[in-house]
Amino acid sequence: MEESYIWSKIQGYYGETKYNGSTKSIQDDRSILGKPFKRWYIAPAAMVFQAICGSVYAWSVFNLPVDNAIYGSDQKVAPITFYINIGCLGIAASLLGPWLERNGPRKAATIGGSLFCFGHWVAALGIYLKSIALVFFGYGVVSGLGLGLCYISPISALQKWFPERKGFGAGLSVCGFGIGGLICAKIPLPLIQAIGLTLTFVVIGSCYWVILMICAFIFRFPPPERTKIRGPIYRNGTLFITRKQQKPGSAQDEKSMPPVIADSKTPPQNRIVFEPAIDLTLREALSTYEYLGMYMMFLANLVSGLVILSRLADMCINVFDKSADTASTVVAINGGFNFVGRLMFSSLSDVIGRKPSYLVMLGTQVIILAVLPLIFVTKNYWAFLLAIWTLTCAYGGGFGTIPAFIHDLFGMHNISGLHGILLTAWSIAGVGGGILFTLIYNHLIRNRGYTPGSPEVYNTNFYWLCACAATGFVVLLFVRSTVKDRLLPRVGGEVTRMRVFGRILRFEKTGTFRFKFNYLKPEEEEKEWTSFWANIKYHEETTVVTTTGSMGDVMGGTERGELPPSSLAANTNGGLTAGTGVGGELNRADTPRIDNPRNEPLTRPDIPRGDVPRGEVRADLV
Repeated sequence: MEESYIWSKIQGYYGETKYNGSTKSIQDDRSILGKPFKRWYIAPAAMVFQAICGSVYAWSVFNLPVDNAIYGSDQKVAPITFYINIGCLGIAASLLGPWLERNGPRKAATIGGSLFCFGHWVAALGIYLKSIALVFFGYGVVSGLGLGLCYISPISALQKWFPERKGFGAGLSVCGFGIGGLICAKIPLPLIQAIGLTLTFVVIGSCYWVILMICAFIFRFPPPERTKIRGPIYRNGTLFITRKQQKPGSAQDEKSMPPVIADSKTPPQNRIVFEPAIDLTLREALSTYEYLGMYMMFLANLVSGLVILSRLADMCINVFDKSADTASTVVAINGGFNFVGRLMFSSLSDVIGRKPSYLVMLGTQVIILAVLPLIFVTKNYWAFLLAIWTLTCAYGGGFGTIPAFIHDLFGMHNISGLHGILLTAWSIAGVGGGILFTLIYNHLIRNRGYTPGSPEVYNTNFYWLCACAATGFVVLLFVRSTVKDRLLPRVGGEVTRMRVFGRILRFEKTGTFRFKFNYLKPEEEEKEWTSFWANIKYHEETTVVTTTGSMGDVMGGTERGELPPSSLAANTNGGLTAGTGVGGELNRADTPRIDNPRNEPLTRPDIPRGDVPRGEVRADLV
């Protein structure tokens, strides 16, 4: 009984996530300091906020000073702090993402920013007492938990404020995090020389707190009228359809939109078109294999960048014989490429698509990781810098593009929750990848006789990092990212499918341990696509269609709410039945309503009611 109660609470927490701000708070958010709030106010605040949080990327500058302050020599223990921080970041983001969606970004940013700075002060106490455990707890655990909440706060807000440019909005919200290393990497060393390592953490933490609180004051979600989504939505096995009249002369993307279904006698400018979108609950989204594939792809994209970032200064000093000051400069410039990658690839994804952008990023990482061993053996410093900075650019691009990818596939209402859970991949990459790298590194030095300056201690790690990136590239090929790919039902015997050069490649089971590949011709694909829509029957009043596809095979999007009591659903077999869900019964509490705030009739009074013939939609409906 106790387990059932706890499980139901967990399901509820990760179910519907809707902002629960009061009427007064929503009204107050429409203005700031007595003036109407404009969405561009939040953009610079988000960038500055993320830049402060991105100072975590400059941690490698602290590795040697912290080890010397606590142990009196370079013991290679301080880098573990970075891995703990990233691990706690992912935990906090995954646990508190739904809470953020319900309570808003301002409260989340305030709490997260305070924890992030308090961790700096605890780390200062640990350095003063020469306790590495306190440093781990302060900067690793406390700051890491705060950082997880800080990271997703502006991302969720900006995605909602810029729905028409999701890639740009996502890149804008995270590019500041990438530039944090550039801004903050040059600050610690002069401060350490002037006031000491302990006071450096105190001063930095205090300054960061003031800046973060000012930025948090600006954060807010857009008012409800800006977050309504109109269009079909897939919920509990039912496809809810709303109709939008095509504007004369408007360009419709026929490759990603369902075919126009209307009376052939209706003029083209008056035909009804369908615009599928997605607005699943968090729990529903997590059950799709698209999300699992996205998780594995994101993990592969991150692991090499995180491992190399944490060791970049050490590589410059030990392998390429550069000074600590030069190494800090390299780390700072690397932060600039992290910044550029986040904004460049996220904006590019608005043009070429999210999936192609990730294929470019992962392919670039595979090539660079395969070439790095040769660069280390020859000790070509400038080739090393070019390779690392390009790798970091692709690494940053993954962070910049992933929120828009989530928005495209699963809707805007659960960005924080889905993104937060996805950031556990960041933790796994940081902690797991960092530990594996360190184990191999230490084994080669202690048991094989290599030194920290030997190329072999890094090259051995580059091999498995390259394999991870290659695996992510392959997994991404099977992620269905377009409307057509996700809506098109599976055929008998189909195991999985992917799109290669614009055409669907099916992997089908033909018998026991017998399989075949089926590379569909464009006309075959169009025939299946047209058949899918032609076999659906719509009811003019309810516009509800029950589909036979499984979760993730059908998608859509509209405002959530309650279905009218008189609603009916038409199943794909042609019979009108009461609206049904996965369990055979429509749950009205979990079902969205058609966007009709004034309760106006869904048909014009001069139009007789009745069933619409299969494969057609009344073009004269409002």
